[in-house]
Amino acid sequence: MLQKRILLIVGGGIAAYKACELVRLIRKGGGDVTCVLTEGGAHFVTAMTLAALSENPVHTTLWDLKNEVEMGHIQLSRQADLVVVCPATADLMARMAAGIADDLATTLLLATDKPVMAVPAMNVRMWQHAATVRNVATLRASGVTVLEPDEGAMACGEFGPGRLPEPAAVWTAIEAALAPRQPLPAAAALPLAGRHVLVTAGPTHEPIDPVRYIANRSSGRQGFAIAEAAARAGARVTLVAGPVALPTPPRVVRVNVETAREMAAAVEAALPADVAVMVAAVADWRTADAGPHKLKKDGSGTPPPLALVENPDILANLCRNPRRPALVVGFAAETDDVIAHAVAKRARKGADWIVANDVSGDVMGGATNAVHIVAADGVDSLPEMPKEHVAEALVARIAQTLSPMAPAPSTPPTEFPA
Repeated sequence: MLQKRILLIVGGGIAAYKACELVRLIRKGGGDVTCVLTEGGAHFVTAMTLAALSENPVHTTLWDLKNEVEMGHIQLSRQADLVVVCPATADLMARMAAGIADDLATTLLLATDKPVMAVPAMNVRMWQHAATVRNVATLRASGVTVLEPDEGAMACGEFGPGRLPEPAAVWTAIEAALAPRQPLPAAAALPLAGRHVLVTAGPTHEPIDPVRYIANRSSGRQGFAIAEAAARAGARVTLVAGPVALPTPPRVVRVNVETAREMAAAVEAALPADVAVMVAAVADWRTADAGPHKLKKDGSGTPPPLALVENPDILANLCRNPRRPALVVGFAAETDDVIAHAVAKRARKGADWIVANDVSGDVMGGATNAVHIVAADGVDSLPEMPKEHVAEALVARIAQTLSPMAPAPSTPPTEFPA
């Protein structure tokens, strides 16, 4: 259980109501949360609701004498382990980027010495506007973790990126940001220095029409943890990420994709690499023809037929690629006969290892994992542990395996996104 203190700043916008569910998830996960409600946020959710859910006082103004005497805003800004702005509106992020401190929320953000996470929510045109793009870049360059918004239908009737990620996805990002980091069990301080590690993570979304898609429940958390552990071990890391709201790990080059075909192209473009860890849960099928308009019910009670075609097998194709990495690691999410299916998958795909896990519970959205590393020389089963620790154990094993091998030739990146 998470034993951390979170300062939640609730911005103004229709998505503010989701902050109530986020508070509930933080409490359920063992965290302590104190809310700061902006003037705009108070139009959508009440301080009494947030106080009841958090069981802590809610702060609303910089000019509350009683609050300032009992707990000044400087102390409030620094007593938390993480400051989360959710929803982060275009206006609030603009003021954060400019360093404006004209209310309690922005004053706290300017005064804090703790990590800050912003969860954007706004109209698609506002999210894509050059000013917002510039402000997001400024915040990320300043060390603020800015999550990617979801794509979908909005309250204003438009469709596109800008929706607030679901509270469960935000909670996953908070857990990842606060997870303790264990030292890698390796002799060298940077055992993957000079290596290029390619990681895929998250689901793929295969569109049925502009509103619906085929997907699965992958949160991306295990893949992101592996990418971060590899970067901490000194590797140059390329992370090909499906649509998830997780923050990009430090010093990791992230390539965002949506569909399996986009992921396959991004994997090919990232080669050569010394090792590929294919964690993504790629949709096996896609619709033969994604409609340009939303499918409608016709009153017959019969759903429209969906013709499915098979997606490219990214793992198998990589194993047959002339530029195949020296070590290819696949993942197998199974619900029964986990090891037997993994052994068969390793032989069928041509991978060096298959990391298998039982996803019949809440593994795909949870914080822990229990995996079996299936290789040519046998099976190594790890006990259930936080996904970050699974990542560290796997990266240590990768480093040990690669140590006798010469690095593949590669060109270092010119920049690292925040």
